[in-house]
Amino acid sequence: MANNKLPPEQHEGILDIATHAVVADIGGTNARFCRINLATFELDRIQVFPCADFPTLTDVMTAYSQQQDVPLEHVAIAIACPVDTDEINMTNHHWQFSIRNVRKSMRLKTFVVLNDFAAAAMSIVTLKPSELKQIGGGKITPKAPKAILGAGTGLGVGHLITLPNGNVMPLPGEGGHVDWAPTNEKEWAIHRFIQNRFGRVSAERILSGPGLETLYLALADYHGRNVAPLSAAKIGQRALSGIDTLALETVNQFFESLGGFAGNLALNLNTYGGVYIAGGVVPKLLNLMATSNFRARFEHKGRFCKVAEAIPCFVITAEYAGLRGVGQYLKQTIEQQNL
Repeated sequence: MANNKLPPEQHEGILDIATHAVVADIGGTNARFCRINLATFELDRIQVFPCADFPTLTDVMTAYSQQQDVPLEHVAIAIACPVDTDEINMTNHHWQFSIRNVRKSMRLKTFVVLNDFAAAAMSIVTLKPSELKQIGGGKITPKAPKAILGAGTGLGVGHLITLPNGNVMPLPGEGGHVDWAPTNEKEWAIHRFIQNRFGRVSAERILSGPGLETLYLALADYHGRNVAPLSAAKIGQRALSGIDTLALETVNQFFESLGGFAGNLALNLNTYGGVYIAGGVVPKLLNLMATSNFRARFEHKGRFCKVAEAIPCFVITAEYAGLRGVGQYLKQTIEQQNL
């Protein structure tokens, strides 16, 4: 780490000084594109595409370029899957592609691909205080490690560390796929229900949009009730309105499990820089999060409860944080390549 470089992200082409670039944040459900000014860091021409509407990544890239009249020269994308080789295979969608082949077929000068939660981690340094809602804990230690997690189509996890030169380095991983550990009788019943359905119970089976839907059915089974499946959006709406006690219990259980998981993540690197929660699920349910046992479970760490109590949690409320993280990563990469 003596040269203070970012880890070897997957990129193709010559990285040169550019004023504008196109960046994208691609999840299992939506692909968000925009143009970014790498000098001022302003975003414009933002457009969101449903992934299911396009057979391939290049199809949606072409659609964005044509509809927004933006040339594709320097492009960076964050994508919801491991980014370890030239071949990319999305975890929760069917897109597969070669980074090298995309750059050549689209005639791009630069094409950088990074894990979506590497981008989410990078976004932390771009956020304003008004774009963060603190949930317990003390003050951050600015240069200490940070953790980020987010529930959406899946469960993303990452960390961020500060290098001696002041740059930041994301540490992506697949922490959303670790085993989910029940802690009481109700959670053991939930575990058995999910295990019977899927064989293995990962954290993502609980802490995601689809996980919220499964959790609703698991709790109905626990109470001996026969209910029709509901979408995650409907469960959230019914819980917020107070018209469905099962939906409310589902959301509260979701936040309890999220708190335990986030607290475990905090202990992995002693993240005194904070734990940051992104994704599409939590910001919509903030009012219920405040009254849930999220923070109690976060801090329930036995002999290390004092450590957990000191670490603050934040919910990211910025709408396009992932896109800013991609831009920050690209800008830092370009600067380093031109040293």
